[in-house]
Amino acid sequence: MEIKPITKENFPELVEIYGQGLATNIATFQNDLPIWEDWDKGHLNFCRISIYENNEMLGWTALSPVSSRCVYSGVAEVSVYVATIARGKGIGEMLLNELIKQSESNEIWTLQSGIFAENQNSIRLHEKCGFRIVGYREKIGRKNGVWKDTVLMECRSKITGID
Repeated sequence: MEIKPITKENFPELVEIYGQGLATNIATFQNDLPIWEDWDKGHLNFCRISIYENNEMLGWTALSPVSSRCVYSGVAEVSVYVATIARGKGIGEMLLNELIKQSESNEIWTLQSGIFAENQNSIRLHEKCGFRIVGYREKIGRKNGVWKDTVLMECRSKITGID
């Protein structure tokens, strides 16, 4: 396995994996695949992590800011996606653990994830990597006309002194 940064050059591979997540209807509220410029603008310029085996991207993770207010500069929202062929093989755990490590090196003290309540695999993955459930949002948004509930999960940095 090889960890590589996400760049404009390998972005098409990211989009392919993201599309596989979209197809599940339990990964995101989005329905459209992003273009590089929009994706790049919407994500922090660090912690853009992909994992490869035999020159094939098997998954990726990245951070989005939760707010433009400076008091929230150390809080970021997690995206993590694993290719269909690589699910259940520990790829998500490797990605999330690397993300936590890199985020702490970049002064992020809180990672959060909003996960569809029915996406139990993602909830278990986050718990395995040290996230805890901090809330539940009932009918927070619609996906294809259906109101969805989300579970809010959080992981606090162990090295910033915040408990």
